[in-house]
Amino acid sequence: MLERLLGKVKAAMQVVQDALGDNNDKEKEEKAKKVLLENARDLLSDWLDHSQGSSVTDNSIFVDLPRKFEHDFHTDMAALNVRPADVLTRVSEYVPEVIAFVKQIVDNGYGYESNCSVYFNTAKFSQSEDHYYAKLVPEAFGDSTALHEGEGDLSVSEDRLREKRSPNDFALWKASKPGEPSWDSPWGKGRPGWHIECSVMASSILGESLDIHTGGADLKFPHHDNELAQAEAYFGHDHWVRYFLHTGHLNIDGRKMSKSLKNFITIKEALQSHTARQLRFAFLLHSWKDTLDYSDQTMKEALNYERLANEFFLTVKDILRKMPSTGPGLFSKWFEEEQNLNDKFMQCRGTAHDALCDSVDTRSCMDAFRELITSTNIYIDSRVKVGSSPNGLLLKNIAKYITDMFKIFGTIEGDQTIGFPVTGAQQSVNTEEVVMPYLDVFAKFRDDVRQVARQHKAKDILTLCDQVRDDILPNLGATRDAQRKIPPSELFKTDPPQYSQFDDKGIPTHDAEGKDLTKSQLKKLRKLYEAQEKKYSEYLKSQGVAPDGSGGASA
Repeated sequence: MLERLLGKVKAAMQVVQDALGDNNDKEKEEKAKKVLLENARDLLSDWLDHSQGSSVTDNSIFVDLPRKFEHDFHTDMAALNVRPADVLTRVSEYVPEVIAFVKQIVDNGYGYESNCSVYFNTAKFSQSEDHYYAKLVPEAFGDSTALHEGEGDLSVSEDRLREKRSPNDFALWKASKPGEPSWDSPWGKGRPGWHIECSVMASSILGESLDIHTGGADLKFPHHDNELAQAEAYFGHDHWVRYFLHTGHLNIDGRKMSKSLKNFITIKEALQSHTARQLRFAFLLHSWKDTLDYSDQTMKEALNYERLANEFFLTVKDILRKMPSTGPGLFSKWFEEEQNLNDKFMQCRGTAHDALCDSVDTRSCMDAFRELITSTNIYIDSRVKVGSSPNGLLLKNIAKYITDMFKIFGTIEGDQTIGFPVTGAQQSVNTEEVVMPYLDVFAKFRDDVRQVARQHKAKDILTLCDQVRDDILPNLGATRDAQRKIPPSELFKTDPPQYSQFDDKGIPTHDAEGKDLTKSQLKKLRKLYEAQEKKYSEYLKSQGVAPDGSGGASA
């Protein structure tokens, strides 16, 4: 124990030394203090638990600490655009219900008291005509390794094993050790077992049978099997849960996420590198029941998908702005190209519907949307090449459908008709609709001026045009406020696209025509990127999120 603590001390002190450097800088000193506290948190927790943990008698600490992480969880979910639950249950608020539930299981003959604890009798349950144990993973019945992985020392340490009639039995109620939370019960002071709390809280809200129960794949045995057994022992039937949906694990660069492997990442930290929409795209592009590997390659795929969708939406909106909103010009004849595209549109809708009906297969949906976008882009290019206008209403229907599906998938918020919103969902005015006509006129004027300036080799005028784009506009009030909210990785993704390829950070490497950027251009772009990093960091701080990912409130 002491050796491990000393190792953590050395690591924390090294971080502080790195942060302080050789300068006596107040800002660096404050940063070093925060770094020290963050890195010493686990160390202090271990030390306090080791030295004083057994003396804790006030249950309030077991309420206050979970509430902190509960707050962080809700903040993270809001940042990811996850809807809040209708009901939140806390086991500390359900102890009377837990005691009554355990007592009924004992009265029904499936539980027994031992040394002030209560255990579930798996043998008696399995011998019952209407029940059998380990429904989900029958081969795990009697597997001590699987039991230990699921239960830990709660039921399988030497002192616990001596209390049980069988190693397969699990705790319904445990006598509390010094320093553990405890409540009065018919069996003495103790606390709920791990599995019983879930059965009790779910049944209290949803009744004696649940249609769908979800959880990670690692919870099948013993957790979910034990939930099933104790709930069915309580209610006296064999259908407490109709369907289980077990989700795959999240890996980091091919390995299970673990602090010991130093590949642990929080949601706040992930949001420093990618937006909530990009993370959602990464999830949607994988099956919920398979292992998801969070890596640069995974996020590159998500970023490419977002870029494809965004460019498609911008192209369609540009076409729609130029077409008449009323009159004879609104409708045009459908030729073979429009018929073919509409057939692909209908096929995509059918494929997406079938995929969602088939175990919520979002990956197949996203593939279908990609194919439809690609087909639509090919159609637009074909019409433009022959000097004909694409059918705006058909494009609008396709873009609106994909937008609506993205809203269902949580990647678009607000009342946006087509595409990703330019402003936050809480704003009542659609900035894009108001500003875009003026920006179109200004952009065309600027391009015309630049064209004339090139012809006359008027470098001063070209410089002024660049200053308007790079310095003056970004520093206007509303624009500046919007600018600081842009993640650095999104800074150079413009409409129309000025660049075709980017590095891992999102800094352009090739111009719109695919040519390598010069060293001077790259240097300028890096400076702009670094400046945006600072602005975005200040914005996150204003929202209560530190640049290192710590903090309560979310961006």
